[in-house]
Amino acid sequence: MSGLVHVVDDDASFRTAIERRLRHAGYQVDSHASAQHLLDCLPGSSETPGCILLDMQMPGLNGLELQNRLVELGTILPVVFVTGHSDIPTTVRAIKAGAEDFLTKPISSEVMIAAIERALARCDLARRQQIELDAFRALVATLTPRERQVFELIVRGKINKQIANELGTTERTVKAHRHEVMEKLQAHSLAELVTRTVRMGH
Repeated sequence: MSGLVHVVDDDASFRTAIERRLRHAGYQVDSHASAQHLLDCLPGSSETPGCILLDMQMPGLNGLELQNRLVELGTILPVVFVTGHSDIPTTVRAIKAGAEDFLTKPISSEVMIAAIERALARCDLARRQQIELDAFRALVATLTPRERQVFELIVRGKINKQIANELGTTERTVKAHRHEVMEKLQAHSLAELVTRTVRMGH
């Protein structure tokens, strides 16, 4: 998979060597001498899947601190850590915080590219899910206030009779609203509607 790899390492010779290897393998590469430099020019959403090849030990913000900052910013770029000397607790913390992989220098091209490919595939999936989510949110925004109430109760598992009682209306009216909700949200089944709503973090 082609993609953009952000290499973050304070060692200039390592950055140059990695950049050469990655370009040779067909990737676009963006190099950063520090975590702060990456944050300063962090890309917005892009059509190209990307990932971050991140050194663990750096002056200023270290790798774990940068990872935490990226999580706070809500970026979907997966992180592959690279370190000169790994220790188990740090590795565990990084993986728990969502790191894609943890590689120890020196890294063979095969191992590095396999990790980058997994990270790019994860980024691509996250990007497509985000597009779907945005589209679904836009559809939810088209519901009338009454349809929105019915929608909220449907996804909480209420049946038409319960919804009618709660909203002080007839089952027939609820059925009509329910039909509109399903049409507007382009849902073919209740299961699909609930799944998409849960993904939306509702």
